[in-house]
Amino acid sequence: MNSDQPWPGDSWPKIAVVGAGAVGGYFGGMLARVGAPVTFIGRPAFVEAVQKDGLLLDTTQFKERVRATASADLAAARTAEIILFSVKTTDTATTAKELASLVAPNAILVSMQNGVDNAEQIHAASGLNALAAVVYVAASVPAPGIVKHVGRGDLVLGPENPSTRRVADIFIRANVPCRISENITGELWTKLVWNCALNALSALGKVTYGEILASPDAKQLLEGTVYEVLAVAKAAGIQTPGLEDPKAAFAGAYKIAEQMSATRSSTSQDMMRGKRTEIDSLNGFIARKGRELGVPTPLNHALFTLVKLAEAYVDSR
Repeated sequence: MNSDQPWPGDSWPKIAVVGAGAVGGYFGGMLARVGAPVTFIGRPAFVEAVQKDGLLLDTTQFKERVRATASADLAAARTAEIILFSVKTTDTATTAKELASLVAPNAILVSMQNGVDNAEQIHAASGLNALAAVVYVAASVPAPGIVKHVGRGDLVLGPENPSTRRVADIFIRANVPCRISENITGELWTKLVWNCALNALSALGKVTYGEILASPDAKQLLEGTVYEVLAVAKAAGIQTPGLEDPKAAFAGAYKIAEQMSATRSSTSQDMMRGKRTEIDSLNGFIARKGRELGVPTPLNHALFTLVKLAEAYVDSR
């Protein structure tokens, strides 16, 4: 799938964002803003808004309307040289299967999703090879064609190879911080620690990250959840960079919550809109992996179960 030939001079590759929501909209928008040819592929309302007025990036640093191509048809990714795969994890297999017959032979597919095993799921479903990206951004889509950014906006790719270097370089050219790690699995698990610590708590409590920090009981639950994730990672032989000491893991979760104190988790946003969440790829993944490895994970299992019950209630209405 991947070509080792660089793009000539200052030219940009053709880029398709598959699953143009908050994550795809933000990073695709940052690329389009500096002149990269970006096609957003998303839901009809988003597409119609972008086609009519462009994509409005409302960030912590600027507010700007960006012109870009948009389509509701996945076939629009056919000529893309880089595909930013940012669909919800619940749609990974279905979308990957459909994409398999469309992608160009030398296209680079980048999974920009929550969870730790999306690249493997994409390959299992479609035979496509994907690069794994760790995505740190707090963003939402308050209305079609608008991306509201409230914190961070950086990426981790890895390991170092021609494809990861090419993708990192285009993001860096677009002023998006992007680093390459030789331990991308550990980096994915590090983000999983934060997601498992914060996402379900924000969703079930209907609170912002800042409100979690203000509650001693919530912080106690957060820390217990983190202990379980680290225990599963250790049993799986995963090295989570900088989190060997649980106190460092707690501090990291608190730092993220402080940086994004006014933000509700993506799980919370999904539940508020009556959408299916990605909890199976977060606390649910830890609960399943814990059972597989013989590691108790009662808190992660409880958070997973409560979110699934809430989803079922919404679906039944």
